Amino acid sequence: MFLVKLLSSLLQQREIGRKRWVTELRWMQEFSPPQWSKAPPPLHKLDGAREILDSEKLWKQPRNRDFVPCVERSSSYTSPPETRGYLLVHTNGGLNQMRAGICDMVAVARIINAILVIPELDKRSFWQDTSNFSDVFDEDHFISALASDIKVIKKLPKELGPTTKAVKHFRSWSGLDYYEDEIARMWEEYQVIRAAKSDSRLANNNLPPDIQKLRCRACYEALRFAPHIEAMGKLLVERMRSYGPYIALHLRYEKDMLAFSGCTHGLSPAEADELTIIRENTVYWKEKEINSEEQRAKGYCPLTPKEVGMFLSALGYPSSTPIYIAAGEIYGGDSQMTDLQSRFPLLMRKEKLASPDELEPFMSHASQMAALDYIVSVESDIFIPSYSGNMARAVEGHRRFLGHRKTISPDRKALVHLFDKVERGSLKEGKGLSDKIIEIHKRRQGSPRKRKGPISGTKGKERFRSEEAFYVNPLPDCLCRKGQHNTNTSYINR
Repeated sequence: MFLVKLLSSLLQQREIGRKRWVTELRWMQEFSPPQWSKAPPPLHKLDGAREILDSEKLWKQPRNRDFVPCVERSSSYTSPPETRGYLLVHTNGGLNQMRAGICDMVAVARIINAILVIPELDKRSFWQDTSNFSDVFDEDHFISALASDIKVIKKLPKELGPTTKAVKHFRSWSGLDYYEDEIARMWEEYQVIRAAKSDSRLANNNLPPDIQKLRCRACYEALRFAPHIEAMGKLLVERMRSYGPYIALHLRYEKDMLAFSGCTHGLSPAEADELTIIRENTVYWKEKEINSEEQRAKGYCPLTPKEVGMFLSALGYPSSTPIYIAAGEIYGGDSQMTDLQSRFPLLMRKEKLASPDELEPFMSHASQMAALDYIVSVESDIFIPSYSGNMARAVEGHRRFLGHRKTISPDRKALVHLFDKVERGSLKEGKGLSDKIIEIHKRRQGSPRKRKGPISGTKGKERFRSEEAFYVNPLPDCLCRKGQHNTNTSYINR
């Protein structure tokens, strides 16, 4: 009797959701660009208890083992000490590379007793975004949230304009000794130190607990997006939620990534040539000669949209699953998206969820558009990246910090091996492939674990490079067992 009532209740909820979906669809089609105008099919009703249980399993979150954020300052932590000079920071890379760099520079400013001047965003990267810090982040909140840690000012005082500045490339993955000795010693000659780059300048591990917690406070509390981005992000999340639980798919199949990685599998000769030319002409990309098939076999390439569709189907997600595409322009356009679209018609993205007028303020700014994707991804029921790039790592880390929300990390090396078998006809899509893929990914769903250290046998920079980045996994530094601390576990400010 209880099961019958449960089934009846779930079916009623499903029907309500379907009616709301039909209403939303009319609005969605009105604003959808032509390439996304195909109407998704109606949602299917559940056929019984087994399908309900299967659905619950697909969306079930990993056990967080009672880990919650704990970033409070220790009893020995003091208010900002007397400062010795000013730290200017030129960030580099895309949005998420800049985010991590900014948070590291907050910690560096604390270590070397510097006043941090609001960082300058990278305007010369591949994306050519002219946004300033206050266009992307809430500048006033950033300053006030860190007031007990460091002093942050918006601009260097005018009287220091003509002052000679020490321009320094901080050494990658450096520890406390480097900054306290080599960098802090520069205050003897200079009032202003300029960090020429911000990415990966601070060690992932073996730093004082208060410094590690400061990095988390900077990243997950102080570095809030600008109000107009937060508001639009919240609206996109609400519109995705109207379709029920959703997957955020970071489909990193974009021109810059394919050119950088040298991955051309499934592309035409003309497209492969175009990517090669881009790579050769981008001076700060060091590696020019890349064997695409070798890259792919090693798992170094993003999954193609077709491969992502096969992956999601093998995991058991039905065709009615709402999927948010967190990405810029997909390289190859419709021709690359055909297979994924046919498997999962309810593909959504910013341009489909919002009208042109709503998106107009963000359209010419890659960092602001990426920030919208970041918000929708962090708040999703499941996050799946097709490639482990800067955004994938940043979102995974943030979701771990907020309660180990489900993040499925594809084993690309294993997957392409299986997909190639399917392509050759030695393996068919179906239960056999599904069982293999599900088994491979049982332990790749965002469960709590400590941050991975360096690969055994590596030395020097390669040793640091092989470590799991601090912002991918804030455990153990910024997470501890429930009962000791309590923190809001939503990204969006309510």
